Amino acid sequence: MEILQIKNVTKRFGKTTASDNLSFDVVPGRVFGLLGPNGAGKTTLIRMITNILMPDEGSITLFGEKVGAEHQNRIGYLPEERGLYKKIKVLDQLTYFGQLKGLTKTDSQARAKDWLRKLDASDWETKKINELSKGMQQKVQFISTILHDPELLILDEPFSGFDPINTEVLKKIILDMKKQGKTIILSTHIMEQAEQLCDDICLINKGKIILSGELHQIKKRSGRDTILLEFEGSDDFLNEIHNVRFLNRTMNRAEFRIIDSQVNPTDILHKAIDSVELTHFEFIEPSLNEIFIDVVSAQGVGNE
Repeated sequence: MEILQIKNVTKRFGKTTASDNLSFDVVPGRVFGLLGPNGAGKTTLIRMITNILMPDEGSITLFGEKVGAEHQNRIGYLPEERGLYKKIKVLDQLTYFGQLKGLTKTDSQARAKDWLRKLDASDWETKKINELSKGMQQKVQFISTILHDPELLILDEPFSGFDPINTEVLKKIILDMKKQGKTIILSTHIMEQAEQLCDDICLINKGKIILSGELHQIKKRSGRDTILLEFEGSDDFLNEIHNVRFLNRTMNRAEFRIIDSQVNPTDILHKAIDSVELTHFEFIEPSLNEIFIDVVSAQGVGNE
């Protein structure tokens, strides 16, 4: 059974339609990517899923029931706008948030200490939030989200404020929770992060769904029109390759998409062999970011 069902949901704010007849399902035990640029309508949809806002039209079913306040303790929600009390100590704050989600004070405090230890943050217990860096505050906010061991975890731009090391720590925690059978909804505008974590995706732009489904199948349907080259020698020969779009180009590596069906990949291979010491030549699937650009461009929708 689906853990979440969105059916024909529409939400308007005056003349602006933030959610335009949206429909999709989220199945248990997977990471579901709610993707799109800033301003696409992702946060509005999340606020309806968490019962903060009500849809103008359509229905939202959560855990097999109409979404309501009674489901809050089964959800862990990390909002994009962080909500910590600046002058309260970290451990006191986490203990309080755990109690709000139905834990006893003793259990909540024990879990908070355990998570602070796991995230190498035990020294922060007696510090006030306003004494912490943005990244440290983000860790505390994340702990408050998962402290009560929710069935459904909703993360709105969870990597904001994290350095690369802590980003990887958080990714590992998300994947570990998935292994435990948790369901995670990941909302982000950074396609590379979604590509690393998500099983299923729903791409939204200007309140409309423009692409949805299992990520692996979406990438498979997009074909292999991207070439990855690695080589030793001058990259001047790349300037002679036409009707391609370079995605990444460094001194000894190039990744580009063929944008003209008349281009023969064999000719590119021969040019590379004649010009440099070729160490790698591969056709790869386009990135999720490229797929998003393709779909938006095909629909003639401006990507803000």
